[in-house]
Amino acid sequence: MTAARRSGRVGRLSGRPRRPATLFALLLAALLALLAPACGGEDQPASPVGTESAQGDEAVQGEEGEQGDSEAVAVIREWSEMLGKGDIDAAAKLFALPSTVQNGTVPLKIETREDARAFNLSLPCGADLVETSTKGDVVTATFELTERPGPGSCDSGTGAKAKTAFVIVDGLIESWVRVPTGGGPARVAPQNPV
Repeated sequence: MTAARRSGRVGRLSGRPRRPATLFALLLAALLALLAPACGGEDQPASPVGTESAQGDEAVQGEEGEQGDSEAVAVIREWSEMLGKGDIDAAAKLFALPSTVQNGTVPLKIETREDARAFNLSLPCGADLVETSTKGDVVTATFELTERPGPGSCDSGTGAKAKTAFVIVDGLIESWVRVPTGGGPARVAPQNPV
């Protein structure tokens, strides 16, 4: 295991100070909020929170929900389209520097464009945007996984659903965190190391 992996960072190590952990705490809180209904307690299904069809239909409002941020959703849609076309460079340019990613791993820091490229290259599947939901600054996107041009293969992940929680700032992805899809047995896409 490299020093970069042990420290939870992608790419070269630098002496730059880290950004506050505020975004990570926000995403962790959103993840816990998504998982809380699955932990038992009430038998009633959770109401949708700011759910919006990826085709641009009007959002379905939950009691506490907010309508999806259309600018953030546009960035997420563009990222998924570029990834689906195998255009790793274009997908990488949609990540803020620095940013944080977590795909079933410890949080990793994206500090250079090459780090962002390596992360996107590590995703073996393309992703068609199905729907989004927004709570605060976090937009959770549901994708249907697809094959895509480039190295790797989606294999048994093709057709499976995947969810990612995004924080978009100034038109760029500042945080990308894979979250559980819930319901039914999980079909996880194959993982390639970064």
